[in-house]
Amino acid sequence: MTQVESIKMSQRAVWIGMLFAAELVAIVVAFQVLASVECRLTTLETACRGLRGAVVRALCLGCMLGIYLWALPPARRSFAAMAEARFGGKPWLLLHVFGLGAAFLTLFLVPQSELNAAFAVIFPILVVGGTMAAIGGLFWLARPRDWGAWLRPRWRGLLGFGFVALILPDIADFVAPLWYWRTLTEITFIGVAVLQTLLSEVPVVDFSAQIIGTNGFNVAVADSCSGIEGFALITAFLALYAVLFRDTIRMGRFWLVVWPVAIFLSWLLNIVRITALILIGAHASPELAVNGFHSFAGWLFFTGLAIGVLIAVSKIRWLHKASNLGPAMPLSQDDAAARILPFVVFMLSGIVVNAFWQAPELGYPMQVVAMAGALFYVRRPLAAYLERPTGLAVVAGIAVGVGWVLLAPEPDTASLALAALSPLAFAAWAMVRILGTVALVPLIEEVFFRGYLQARIDDGTWLRRVLAIALSAGAFALLHGRWLEAGIAGVVFSLLYIRQGRLADAITAHAVANALIALVAAWRGDWTLI
Repeated sequence: MTQVESIKMSQRAVWIGMLFAAELVAIVVAFQVLASVECRLTTLETACRGLRGAVVRALCLGCMLGIYLWALPPARRSFAAMAEARFGGKPWLLLHVFGLGAAFLTLFLVPQSELNAAFAVIFPILVVGGTMAAIGGLFWLARPRDWGAWLRPRWRGLLGFGFVALILPDIADFVAPLWYWRTLTEITFIGVAVLQTLLSEVPVVDFSAQIIGTNGFNVAVADSCSGIEGFALITAFLALYAVLFRDTIRMGRFWLVVWPVAIFLSWLLNIVRITALILIGAHASPELAVNGFHSFAGWLFFTGLAIGVLIAVSKIRWLHKASNLGPAMPLSQDDAAARILPFVVFMLSGIVVNAFWQAPELGYPMQVVAMAGALFYVRRPLAAYLERPTGLAVVAGIAVGVGWVLLAPEPDTASLALAALSPLAFAAWAMVRILGTVALVPLIEEVFFRGYLQARIDDGTWLRRVLAIALSAGAFALLHGRWLEAGIAGVVFSLLYIRQGRLADAITAHAVANALIALVAAWRGDWTLI
């Protein structure tokens, strides 16, 4: 095996893991941001908080495993080969899908207003569903005996790193009181006050009580808001990196330069986090600020910063000893990345829009910019899929679009945020909305659902082919509000892809359908139709 082939295979294994990470993000968004579950209002407050803590621990465990594989090429190559060689089988995949389905189904069976009261009933379903999804996902990725063979020679190291990852939130909570510095809290408060003053017309700043806010939403910057948890998290990730890369890292430079810079960046990010919390509570939703954003933003922000710092460290030669390794294949040229990365950006940008925009539809232009940037980044491997479509693809797209319009429910209430835009601003928004719907979304969704998910499952046998169509169309349907119509459309796109093995036909049909729907939406003024 050549070095390039090894690197490429390793990247594909990482992308498989990113699918599970996307599911984790979807769970956080569904149950923490979009759903109105408040642990203190349930009869199982401790269990509720433990369930939320499990999500944070899973995030830490995934990051630790990623760093471990990144640091140890033999383990990474073996892991990639294990993931590529053979799936665990469709029973494990079905267990994974059923587990996720059971967890998400609770949101549709219980009204939003009754979630807190009914939490004792749905809690066992969430636990069982999450366990089924986790076990099924792991053994779908690779068979149990393959996992055993991979873990056997390295279980001691993984056990230690995994244990640290799982208790990392508890370590942060334990050491935080030891590091509470009144001076640090005061400096953090001043930083938030300065940034808040720049962003708000009438900020409320009470230095004596350390209360700050605007527009009727005020928060107290207590010692726990000093950013000490971020310091602990950054230090833990850097320590793990230093242990794993001890043979190639210049330790003096690493700890004397990288660590102080990372701590400073963590402090700045904490100021941004608190300021964003205030702005969300003041101008969007106090409930969203206190529940969804406050609960997870810190860990997500600081984990993202830690990963960013480690990536930067890996790129700075001054921090490394001499190495004879050749250059790695650029991510922008990896075919698997081209099929997955734009979809991940699409989903994450949607999460950001729903978290930071009071009217999410107004944030759609930001999504378009993010999607276009991701597609441009992987334009070279994507170019292979942009062939001339067949006439059947156009006809199928028209049929899907007509069906979507005819089966549409009664128009929803017009968006007040859109109505408040000036005619010029609305025209610009509508153009961007149509551009994203017709040109970007079909390409992103088809290369992922058909080009990656369906292609990964379909091995040519009729049973696996039916399963591939069902799962890709089902996942596609879950992404849309109208499950039945979206599921039928997904089946049509899947059949077009199978017919000649050309993604261009599925992309074209999807784009034609969206174009027809967008035209009707613009004509009616009902943008919820899209």
